[in-house]
Amino acid sequence: MESLRHPIRLVPSLFLLAIAIGTAALSLPIATADGIRAPFLTALFTATSAVAVTGLVVVDTGSYWSPFGQVAILLMFQIGGLGIMTAATLFGLIAGRGFGLHDRLATQVERGRLETGDALSVLKLVFAVTVAVEAVVALVLWARMALAYDMGIGAALWHAVFHSVSAFNNAGFSTFADSVMGFQNDSMILGPIMVSVVLAALGFPVMQDVRDKRFDWRRWSLHSKVTLAGTAALLALGFAAILAMEWSNPGTLGPMGLGAKLLNAAFHSVMPRTAGFNSLDVGAFEDQTLMANYLLMFIGGGSAGTAGGIKVTTFVVLFAIVLSEVLGRRDAGLFDRRFGSEVERQALTVTAMAGGIVFAAATYIASITRLPLPEILFECISAFATVGMSTGITADLPPSAQLVIVVLMFVGRVGTITVATALAVGRPPRPYRFAKENLIVG
Repeated sequence: MESLRHPIRLVPSLFLLAIAIGTAALSLPIATADGIRAPFLTALFTATSAVAVTGLVVVDTGSYWSPFGQVAILLMFQIGGLGIMTAATLFGLIAGRGFGLHDRLATQVERGRLETGDALSVLKLVFAVTVAVEAVVALVLWARMALAYDMGIGAALWHAVFHSVSAFNNAGFSTFADSVMGFQNDSMILGPIMVSVVLAALGFPVMQDVRDKRFDWRRWSLHSKVTLAGTAALLALGFAAILAMEWSNPGTLGPMGLGAKLLNAAFHSVMPRTAGFNSLDVGAFEDQTLMANYLLMFIGGGSAGTAGGIKVTTFVVLFAIVLSEVLGRRDAGLFDRRFGSEVERQALTVTAMAGGIVFAAATYIASITRLPLPEILFECISAFATVGMSTGITADLPPSAQLVIVVLMFVGRVGTITVATALAVGRPPRPYRFAKENLIVG
Protein backbone atom coordinates (compact mmCIF):
# COMPACT_ATOMS: atom_id res chain seq x y z
CA MET A 1 0.00 0.00 0.00
CA GLU A 2 2.86 2.34 0.79
CA SER A 3 4.23 1.85 -2.74
CA LEU A 4 1.01 3.27 -4.19
CA ARG A 5 1.77 6.57 -2.46
CA HIS A 6 4.75 7.07 -4.70
CA PRO A 7 3.72 9.86 -7.10
CA ILE A 8 4.73 7.91 -10.22
CA ARG A 9 2.40 5.08 -9.24
CA LEU A 10 -0.23 7.29 -7.64
CA VAL A 11 -1.01 9.26 -10.81
CA PRO A 12 -1.97 6.23 -12.97
CA SER A 13 -3.84 4.77 -10.00
CA LEU A 14 -5.93 7.91 -9.60
CA PHE A 15 -6.69 7.97 -13.31
CA LEU A 16 -7.88 4.38 -13.05
CA LEU A 17 -9.99 5.31 -10.02
CA ALA A 18 -11.56 8.22 -11.92
CA ILE A 19 -12.34 5.91 -14.84
CA ALA A 20 -13.89 3.36 -12.48
CA ILE A 21 -16.08 6.00 -10.81
CA GLY A 22 -17.05 7.41 -14.20
CA THR A 23 -17.94 3.95 -15.49
CA ALA A 24 -20.11 3.35 -12.44
CA ALA A 25 -21.88 6.69 -12.90
CA LEU A 26 -22.57 6.05 -16.59
CA SER A 27 -23.82 2.55 -15.78
CA LEU A 28 -26.73 3.97 -13.78
CA PRO A 29 -30.12 3.93 -15.54
CA ILE A 30 -30.45 7.68 -14.88
CA ALA A 31 -27.39 8.29 -17.08
CA THR A 32 -29.11 7.26 -20.33
CA ALA A 33 -31.84 9.13 -22.18
CA ASP A 34 -34.16 6.10 -22.28
CA GLY A 35 -33.55 5.13 -18.66
CA ILE A 36 -32.10 1.72 -19.56
CA ARG A 37 -28.76 0.78 -18.06
CA ALA A 38 -25.90 1.26 -20.57
CA PRO A 39 -23.83 -1.83 -21.45
CA PHE A 40 -20.67 -2.06 -19.37
CA LEU A 41 -18.33 -1.68 -22.36
CA THR A 42 -20.19 1.43 -23.54
CA ALA A 43 -19.89 3.01 -20.08
CA LEU A 44 -16.23 1.98 -19.74
CA PHE A 45 -15.30 3.24 -23.21
CA THR A 46 -17.05 6.59 -22.68
CA ALA A 47 -15.62 7.10 -19.20
CA THR A 48 -12.08 6.31 -20.36
CA SER A 49 -12.46 8.62 -23.36
CA ALA A 50 -13.70 11.41 -21.09
CA VAL A 51 -11.08 11.06 -18.34
CA ALA A 52 -8.38 10.67 -20.99
CA VAL A 53 -9.80 13.77 -22.74
CA THR A 54 -9.93 11.90 -26.03
CA GLY A 55 -13.44 12.25 -27.44
CA LEU A 56 -13.84 8.93 -29.24
CA VAL A 57 -17.37 7.61 -28.71
CA VAL A 58 -19.34 4.47 -29.48
CA VAL A 59 -22.72 6.20 -28.96
CA ASP A 60 -23.94 9.72 -29.71
CA THR A 61 -23.29 11.88 -26.65
CA GLY A 62 -26.22 14.23 -27.18
CA SER A 63 -28.96 11.66 -27.79
CA TYR A 64 -27.81 8.53 -25.92
CA TRP A 65 -26.90 10.11 -22.58
CA SER A 66 -29.34 11.96 -20.34
CA PRO A 67 -28.60 15.40 -18.84
CA PHE A 68 -27.17 13.54 -15.82
CA GLY A 69 -24.94 11.44 -18.09
CA GLN A 70 -23.77 14.48 -20.05
CA VAL A 71 -22.92 16.38 -16.85
CA ALA A 72 -20.99 13.34 -15.62
CA ILE A 73 -19.04 13.23 -18.89
CA LEU A 74 -18.29 16.97 -18.65
CA LEU A 75 -16.99 16.58 -15.10
CA MET A 76 -14.84 13.64 -16.18
CA PHE A 77 -13.07 15.48 -18.99
CA GLN A 78 -12.70 18.58 -16.84
CA ILE A 79 -10.98 16.51 -14.16
CA GLY A 80 -8.99 14.61 -16.77
CA GLY A 81 -7.86 17.84 -18.41
CA LEU A 82 -6.74 19.47 -15.21
CA GLY A 83 -5.08 16.25 -14.18
CA ILE A 84 -6.07 14.15 -11.22
CA MET A 85 -3.19 15.39 -9.05
CA THR A 86 -3.63 18.98 -10.17
CA ALA A 87 -7.31 18.91 -9.26
CA ALA A 88 -6.66 17.17 -5.94
CA THR A 89 -3.97 19.69 -5.03
CA LEU A 90 -6.15 22.65 -6.01
CA PHE A 91 -9.02 21.34 -3.92
CA GLY A 92 -6.61 20.91 -1.01
CA LEU A 93 -5.38 24.47 -1.39
CA ILE A 94 -8.93 25.79 -1.47
CA ALA A 95 -9.67 23.87 1.72
CA GLY A 96 -6.59 25.39 3.36
CA ARG A 97 -4.73 22.10 3.61
CA GLY A 98 -1.51 23.65 2.36
CA PHE A 99 0.91 22.42 -0.22
CA GLY A 100 3.18 19.60 0.86
CA LEU A 101 6.22 18.05 -0.75
CA HIS A 102 4.27 14.94 -1.72
CA ASP A 103 1.75 17.09 -3.60
CA ARG A 104 4.56 18.89 -5.39
CA LEU A 105 6.23 15.68 -6.50
CA ALA A 106 2.95 14.18 -7.69
CA THR A 107 2.05 17.34 -9.60
CA GLN A 108 5.44 17.30 -11.32
CA VAL A 109 4.75 13.80 -12.56
CA GLU A 110 1.30 14.77 -13.84
CA ARG A 111 2.21 18.10 -15.42
CA GLY A 112 5.74 17.39 -16.59
CA ARG A 113 9.20 18.50 -15.54
CA LEU A 114 8.74 21.51 -13.29
CA GLU A 115 10.97 22.88 -10.60
CA THR A 116 9.56 22.10 -7.15
CA GLY A 117 9.41 25.75 -6.18
CA ASP A 118 7.41 26.61 -9.31
CA ALA A 119 4.71 23.99 -8.82
CA LEU A 120 2.39 26.07 -6.63
CA SER A 121 2.64 29.06 -8.95
CA VAL A 122 1.84 26.89 -11.96
CA LEU A 123 -1.16 25.35 -10.22
CA LYS A 124 -2.58 28.79 -9.48
CA LEU A 125 -2.05 29.73 -13.10
CA VAL A 126 -3.74 26.49 -14.24
CA PHE A 127 -6.82 27.30 -12.21
CA ALA A 128 -7.00 30.96 -13.24
CA VAL A 129 -6.45 30.33 -16.96
CA THR A 130 -8.88 27.40 -16.99
CA VAL A 131 -11.69 29.37 -15.37
CA ALA A 132 -11.06 32.51 -17.43
CA VAL A 133 -10.80 30.88 -20.85
CA GLU A 134 -13.69 28.47 -20.33
CA ALA A 135 -15.92 31.29 -19.07
CA VAL A 136 -15.11 33.71 -21.89
CA VAL A 137 -15.46 31.08 -24.63
CA ALA A 138 -18.72 29.82 -23.11
CA LEU A 139 -20.16 33.36 -23.10
CA VAL A 140 -19.20 33.96 -26.73
CA LEU A 141 -20.61 30.61 -27.87
CA TRP A 142 -23.78 31.14 -25.82
CA ALA A 143 -24.45 34.54 -27.33
CA ARG A 144 -23.81 33.28 -30.85
CA MET A 145 -25.90 30.11 -30.51
CA ALA A 146 -28.78 31.92 -28.84
CA LEU A 147 -28.90 34.79 -31.35
CA ALA A 148 -27.99 33.13 -34.65
CA TYR A 149 -29.49 29.67 -34.26
CA ASP A 150 -32.87 28.24 -33.40
CA MET A 151 -32.00 27.40 -29.80
CA GLY A 152 -33.59 28.37 -26.54
CA ILE A 153 -31.58 30.35 -24.02
CA GLY A 154 -31.16 27.33 -21.74
CA ALA A 155 -30.23 24.91 -24.52
CA ALA A 156 -27.76 27.38 -26.02
CA LEU A 157 -26.14 27.89 -22.60
CA TRP A 158 -25.69 24.15 -22.05
CA HIS A 159 -24.24 23.56 -25.53
CA ALA A 160 -21.93 26.55 -25.07
CA VAL A 161 -20.63 25.45 -21.65
CA PHE A 162 -20.16 21.84 -22.77
CA HIS A 163 -18.20 22.81 -25.89
CA SER A 164 -16.16 25.45 -24.06
CA VAL A 165 -15.01 23.01 -21.38
CA SER A 166 -14.48 20.28 -23.98
CA ALA A 167 -12.39 22.60 -26.17
CA PHE A 168 -10.10 23.90 -23.43
CA ASN A 169 -9.49 20.38 -22.15
CA ASN A 170 -8.85 19.17 -25.70
CA ALA A 171 -11.57 16.57 -25.10
CA GLY A 172 -13.40 16.72 -28.43
CA PHE A 173 -16.75 15.68 -26.96
CA SER A 174 -19.77 17.34 -28.55
CA THR A 175 -23.47 17.36 -27.77
CA PHE A 176 -24.16 17.42 -31.52
CA ALA A 177 -24.22 14.18 -33.51
CA ASP A 178 -22.02 15.67 -36.25
CA SER A 179 -19.62 17.43 -33.86
CA VAL A 180 -19.42 21.04 -35.13
CA MET A 181 -20.08 20.35 -38.83
CA GLY A 182 -23.29 22.38 -38.49
CA PHE A 183 -21.17 25.48 -37.85
CA GLN A 184 -18.61 25.04 -40.63
CA ASN A 185 -19.42 28.49 -42.07
CA ASP A 186 -19.50 30.28 -38.71
CA SER A 187 -16.22 31.80 -37.57
CA MET A 188 -17.89 33.01 -34.36
CA ILE A 189 -18.27 29.39 -33.30
CA LEU A 190 -15.17 27.77 -34.78
CA GLY A 191 -12.86 30.70 -33.96
CA PRO A 192 -13.26 30.70 -30.14
CA ILE A 193 -12.99 26.90 -30.08
CA MET A 194 -9.73 27.07 -32.04
CA VAL A 195 -8.24 29.73 -29.75
CA SER A 196 -9.18 27.75 -26.65
CA VAL A 197 -7.67 24.54 -28.03
CA VAL A 198 -4.39 26.21 -29.00
CA LEU A 199 -3.98 27.99 -25.67
CA ALA A 200 -4.51 24.81 -23.65
CA ALA A 201 -2.30 22.77 -25.97
CA LEU A 202 0.68 25.10 -25.42
CA GLY A 203 1.07 23.85 -21.87
CA PHE A 204 0.97 25.77 -18.61
CA PRO A 205 4.76 26.16 -18.20
CA VAL A 206 4.73 28.17 -21.44
CA MET A 207 1.88 30.31 -20.13
CA GLN A 208 3.80 30.90 -16.92
CA ASP A 209 6.92 31.89 -18.85
CA VAL A 210 5.01 34.36 -21.03
CA ARG A 211 3.20 35.74 -17.99
CA ASP A 212 6.40 36.30 -16.01
CA LYS A 213 8.61 37.54 -18.87
CA ARG A 214 5.91 39.09 -21.04
CA PHE A 215 6.76 39.13 -24.72
CA ASP A 216 10.50 39.49 -24.33
CA TRP A 217 11.22 36.25 -26.24
CA ARG A 218 14.96 36.49 -25.54
CA ARG A 219 14.24 35.81 -21.86
CA TRP A 220 11.93 32.88 -22.52
CA SER A 221 13.10 29.41 -21.59
CA LEU A 222 14.25 27.04 -24.32
CA HIS A 223 11.13 24.97 -23.64
CA SER A 224 8.86 27.94 -24.37
CA LYS A 225 10.75 28.93 -27.52
CA VAL A 226 10.70 25.38 -28.89
CA THR A 227 7.03 24.86 -28.04
CA LEU A 228 5.85 28.14 -29.54
CA ALA A 229 8.01 27.90 -32.66
CA GLY A 230 7.14 24.25 -33.20
CA THR A 231 3.43 24.88 -32.69
CA ALA A 232 3.40 27.79 -35.16
CA ALA A 233 5.27 25.75 -37.77
CA LEU A 234 2.99 22.71 -37.41
CA LEU A 235 -0.17 24.83 -37.55
CA ALA A 236 1.05 26.58 -40.71
CA LEU A 237 2.13 23.34 -42.39
CA GLY A 238 -1.10 21.60 -41.38
CA PHE A 239 -3.20 24.44 -42.73
CA ALA A 240 -1.35 24.48 -46.07
CA ALA A 241 -1.47 20.69 -46.41
CA ILE A 242 -5.20 20.35 -45.66
CA LEU A 243 -6.10 23.30 -47.86
CA ALA A 244 -4.13 21.92 -50.81
CA MET A 245 -5.17 18.28 -50.42
CA GLU A 246 -8.88 18.91 -49.82
CA TRP A 247 -9.35 21.97 -52.07
CA SER A 248 -11.35 20.11 -54.72
CA ASN A 249 -12.69 17.23 -52.63
CA PRO A 250 -16.50 17.26 -53.11
CA GLY A 251 -16.95 15.65 -49.70
CA THR A 252 -15.07 18.34 -47.75
CA LEU A 253 -13.76 21.72 -48.98
CA GLY A 254 -14.77 21.37 -52.64
CA PRO A 255 -18.25 23.00 -52.53
CA MET A 256 -17.19 25.84 -50.21
CA GLY A 257 -16.33 29.42 -51.00
CA LEU A 258 -12.85 30.80 -50.39
CA GLY A 259 -13.59 32.14 -46.91
CA ALA A 260 -15.13 28.89 -45.72
CA LYS A 261 -12.26 26.88 -47.19
CA LEU A 262 -9.71 28.97 -45.30
CA LEU A 263 -11.71 28.79 -42.07
CA ASN A 264 -12.18 25.02 -42.15
CA ALA A 265 -8.61 24.30 -43.26
CA ALA A 266 -7.41 26.38 -40.31
CA PHE A 267 -9.83 24.60 -37.97
CA HIS A 268 -8.62 21.18 -39.10
CA SER A 269 -4.99 22.18 -38.75
CA VAL A 270 -5.71 22.82 -35.06
CA MET A 271 -7.95 19.87 -34.22
CA PRO A 272 -5.42 17.04 -34.83
CA ARG A 273 -3.34 18.67 -32.07
CA THR A 274 -5.53 16.44 -29.83
CA ALA A 275 -8.76 18.46 -29.71
CA GLY A 276 -10.90 16.09 -31.80
CA PHE A 277 -13.71 18.34 -33.02
CA ASN A 278 -14.46 18.19 -36.74
CA SER A 279 -16.22 20.68 -38.99
CA LEU A 280 -15.57 18.46 -42.03
CA ASP A 281 -16.40 14.80 -42.63
CA VAL A 282 -13.15 13.08 -41.66
CA GLY A 283 -14.36 9.88 -43.32
CA ALA A 284 -14.38 11.73 -46.65
CA PHE A 285 -10.77 12.93 -46.38
CA GLU A 286 -8.36 11.98 -49.15
CA ASP A 287 -5.82 9.29 -48.21
CA GLN A 288 -2.98 11.80 -48.30
CA THR A 289 -4.91 14.05 -45.90
CA LEU A 290 -5.32 11.15 -43.50
CA MET A 291 -1.56 10.59 -43.67
CA ALA A 292 -0.91 14.25 -42.86
CA ASN A 293 -3.25 13.86 -39.90
CA TYR A 294 -1.32 10.78 -38.75
CA LEU A 295 1.72 12.98 -38.24
CA LEU A 296 -0.13 15.91 -36.67
CA MET A 297 -1.99 13.65 -34.24
CA PHE A 298 1.09 11.62 -33.34
CA ILE A 299 3.06 14.79 -32.50
CA GLY A 300 0.23 16.38 -30.53
CA GLY A 301 0.62 19.59 -28.54
CA GLY A 302 2.83 21.12 -25.87
CA SER A 303 4.08 19.39 -22.75
CA ALA A 304 2.33 19.86 -19.39
CA GLY A 305 -0.94 20.93 -20.98
CA THR A 306 -4.18 19.23 -21.93
CA ALA A 307 -2.85 17.93 -25.25
CA GLY A 308 -1.67 14.40 -25.96
CA GLY A 309 0.71 12.86 -28.49
CA ILE A 310 4.45 12.54 -28.10
CA LYS A 311 4.49 16.36 -27.74
CA VAL A 312 5.95 19.15 -29.86
CA THR A 313 9.17 19.35 -27.87
CA THR A 314 9.84 15.64 -28.38
CA PHE A 315 9.41 15.99 -32.13
CA VAL A 316 11.59 19.10 -32.29
CA VAL A 317 14.34 17.41 -30.26
CA LEU A 318 14.33 14.47 -32.70
CA PHE A 319 14.42 16.87 -35.64
CA ALA A 320 17.38 18.71 -34.10
CA ILE A 321 19.23 15.43 -33.51
CA VAL A 322 18.80 14.45 -37.16
CA LEU A 323 19.82 17.91 -38.34
CA SER A 324 22.95 17.96 -36.18
CA GLU A 325 23.95 14.51 -37.42
CA VAL A 326 23.45 15.49 -41.07
CA LEU A 327 25.44 18.70 -40.60
CA GLY A 328 28.17 16.93 -38.65
CA ARG A 329 27.62 18.92 -35.47
CA ARG A 330 28.79 17.54 -32.15
CA ASP A 331 25.73 18.66 -30.17
CA ALA A 332 22.02 18.91 -30.98
CA GLY A 333 20.21 22.07 -29.95
CA LEU A 334 18.31 25.19 -30.95
CA PHE A 335 18.28 28.90 -30.13
CA ASP A 336 21.96 28.87 -29.15
CA ARG A 337 21.37 26.16 -26.56
CA ARG A 338 22.24 22.46 -26.67
CA PHE A 339 20.06 19.65 -25.41
CA GLY A 340 21.25 17.38 -22.64
CA SER A 341 21.84 13.72 -23.46
CA GLU A 342 19.07 12.73 -21.04
CA VAL A 343 16.55 14.83 -23.01
CA GLU A 344 17.63 13.19 -26.24
CA ARG A 345 17.26 9.71 -24.72
CA GLN A 346 13.83 10.58 -23.36
CA ALA A 347 12.68 11.87 -26.75
CA LEU A 348 13.86 8.70 -28.46
CA THR A 349 12.27 6.52 -25.78
CA VAL A 350 8.90 8.28 -25.89
CA THR A 351 8.74 8.11 -29.69
CA ALA A 352 9.85 4.48 -29.91
CA MET A 353 7.40 3.37 -27.22
CA ALA A 354 4.54 5.34 -28.77
CA GLY A 355 5.23 3.99 -32.24
CA GLY A 356 5.48 0.44 -30.96
CA ILE A 357 2.24 0.66 -28.99
CA VAL A 358 0.29 2.11 -31.93
CA PHE A 359 1.78 -0.44 -34.35
CA ALA A 360 0.88 -3.36 -32.08
CA ALA A 361 -2.68 -2.12 -31.55
CA ALA A 362 -3.28 -1.46 -35.25
CA THR A 363 -1.88 -4.88 -36.16
CA TYR A 364 -4.21 -6.63 -33.72
CA ILE A 365 -7.33 -4.73 -34.84
CA ALA A 366 -6.47 -5.34 -38.51
CA SER A 367 -6.16 -9.07 -37.77
CA ILE A 368 -9.68 -9.35 -36.33
CA THR A 369 -11.59 -6.98 -38.64
CA ARG A 370 -12.00 -6.33 -42.35
CA LEU A 371 -11.83 -2.58 -41.94
CA PRO A 372 -9.41 -0.59 -44.16
CA LEU A 373 -5.94 -0.32 -42.64
CA PRO A 374 -5.69 3.48 -43.11
CA GLU A 375 -8.85 3.94 -41.03
CA ILE A 376 -7.65 1.49 -38.36
CA LEU A 377 -4.32 3.29 -38.11
CA PHE A 378 -6.11 6.64 -37.91
CA GLU A 379 -8.27 5.34 -35.06
CA CYS A 380 -5.30 3.95 -33.12
CA ILE A 381 -3.21 7.10 -33.43
CA SER A 382 -6.24 9.22 -32.52
CA ALA A 383 -6.81 7.11 -29.41
CA PHE A 384 -3.19 7.02 -28.27
CA ALA A 385 -2.68 10.74 -28.90
CA THR A 386 -6.01 11.44 -27.13
CA VAL A 387 -7.27 13.29 -30.20
CA GLY A 388 -10.76 11.88 -30.61
CA MET A 389 -11.11 12.39 -34.37
CA SER A 390 -12.48 9.36 -36.19
CA THR A 391 -13.29 8.24 -39.69
CA GLY A 392 -16.48 6.75 -38.24
CA ILE A 393 -15.41 3.20 -37.42
CA THR A 394 -15.38 3.42 -33.61
CA ALA A 395 -18.86 2.01 -33.04
CA ASP A 396 -18.25 -0.73 -35.64
CA LEU A 397 -15.23 -2.18 -33.85
CA PRO A 398 -15.74 -5.54 -32.12
CA PRO A 399 -15.62 -5.55 -28.28
CA SER A 400 -12.00 -6.73 -28.08
CA ALA A 401 -10.90 -3.97 -30.46
CA GLN A 402 -12.80 -1.38 -28.42
CA LEU A 403 -10.95 -2.60 -25.33
CA VAL A 404 -7.67 -2.10 -27.20
CA ILE A 405 -8.76 1.49 -27.92
CA VAL A 406 -9.57 1.91 -24.21
CA VAL A 407 -6.01 0.85 -23.30
CA LEU A 408 -4.55 3.18 -25.92
CA MET A 409 -6.50 6.13 -24.53
CA PHE A 410 -5.39 5.40 -20.97
CA VAL A 411 -1.72 4.90 -21.83
CA GLY A 412 -1.75 7.94 -24.11
CA ARG A 413 -3.17 10.16 -21.37
CA VAL A 414 -1.02 8.96 -18.50
CA GLY A 415 2.06 8.83 -20.68
CA THR A 416 4.33 6.05 -21.79
CA ILE A 417 7.18 7.25 -19.59
CA THR A 418 4.94 7.46 -16.49
CA VAL A 419 3.55 3.97 -17.08
CA ALA A 420 6.97 2.45 -17.75
CA THR A 421 8.53 4.22 -14.77
CA ALA A 422 5.63 3.20 -12.53
CA LEU A 423 6.43 -0.43 -13.26
CA ALA A 424 10.12 0.08 -12.47
CA VAL A 425 9.81 2.16 -9.29
CA GLY A 426 11.85 0.77 -6.47
CA ARG A 427 14.46 -0.92 -8.63
CA PRO A 428 17.87 0.46 -7.64
CA PRO A 429 20.20 1.57 -10.46
CA ARG A 430 23.13 -0.65 -11.35
CA PRO A 431 26.25 0.25 -9.36
CA TYR A 432 28.42 -0.31 -12.43
CA ARG A 433 28.67 0.44 -16.17
CA PHE A 434 29.68 -1.92 -18.96
CA ALA A 435 32.68 -1.29 -21.20
CA LYS A 436 31.96 0.82 -24.26
CA GLU A 437 32.08 -0.63 -27.79
CA ASN A 438 30.68 0.89 -30.99
CA LEU A 439 28.70 -0.87 -33.69
CA ILE A 440 27.74 -0.08 -37.29
CA VAL A 441 24.45 1.80 -37.65
CA GLY A 442 22.57 2.18 -40.94
